Amino acid sequence: MCDEQTALDEQIFLKERGLTRRDFGKGGVALAISLSLPASAGALDVVAGDVRVSTPDGDADCYFAHPKEGAHAGVIIWPDIKGIRPAFRMMGKRLAESGYSVLVVNPYYRTAKGEVIVAGESFRDPDVRERLMPHARSLSPETCLTDGRAFVEFLDSQSSVDTSRKIGTTGYCMTGSYTIRLAAAMPERIGAGGSFHGGGLATDQPDSPHLLAGDIKGGMLIAIAENDDEKEPHAKGMLRQAFDDAGVAAEIEVYKDTLHGWCPPDSDVYNEAQAERAWSRLLALFERELG
Repeated sequence: MCDEQTALDEQIFLKERGLTRRDFGKGGVALAISLSLPASAGALDVVAGDVRVSTPDGDADCYFAHPKEGAHAGVIIWPDIKGIRPAFRMMGKRLAESGYSVLVVNPYYRTAKGEVIVAGESFRDPDVRERLMPHARSLSPETCLTDGRAFVEFLDSQSSVDTSRKIGTTGYCMTGSYTIRLAAAMPERIGAGGSFHGGGLATDQPDSPHLLAGDIKGGMLIAIAENDDEKEPHAKGMLRQAFDDAGVAAEIEVYKDTLHGWCPPDSDVYNEAQAERAWSRLLALFERELG
């Protein structure tokens, strides 16, 4: 989960590579986004744009991408702590090119519309963290479910979504747990979930997400950052035991040489090789569980 230690790990990572925050901000973000998302094999033509989704707490501004033709399985993408932004829109479009109708959500719609950071800003900066944390604190397990049900309802109302197929979810950082919570709350509609460097998936608290494994009727992918595993080495075992006991197919792996936040292409610690491998595992999960 993102905290001051996460920021310190990023700082050490960049220092070892002779990079500074200024180097990254001068163009590293744009370069990473433009170069780090390979074209999808057999990419479909896609229609994409901003949409508003009605929820119990107001209208959520989201981004919706889907193939031009046909009806496809729906997918919800929950961004990381830095919120909705170009990198996640590009990830949503890329997934749509693989044959899914994808809703990239703004989890902070209650407190902010649109982006809450600008290109080049880093979670390592105390000012950025101070700006982000009130938005993050506006969320809870309860808002995950009320929002998630609204997002599912939106997808099911779209002609580009095949409602005979289950919906997939992906979450990053603080929203990794959302994939488990929503899959457990809506087993009749959620068929697959992918958590990438997700925080707080297995704890000793009574509301820990891993305790919900028995309610899930689908497959899960849990991709763990190496430094997150070093901080919480017990978590992967707790997850493994919970999913095995529940009879839920779950791929749980610590990705070597990765730091928390390694998947989004605009991340300071983006690891292209491992992000692409995680992406390929996500596509395999969706093909198996949503096909």
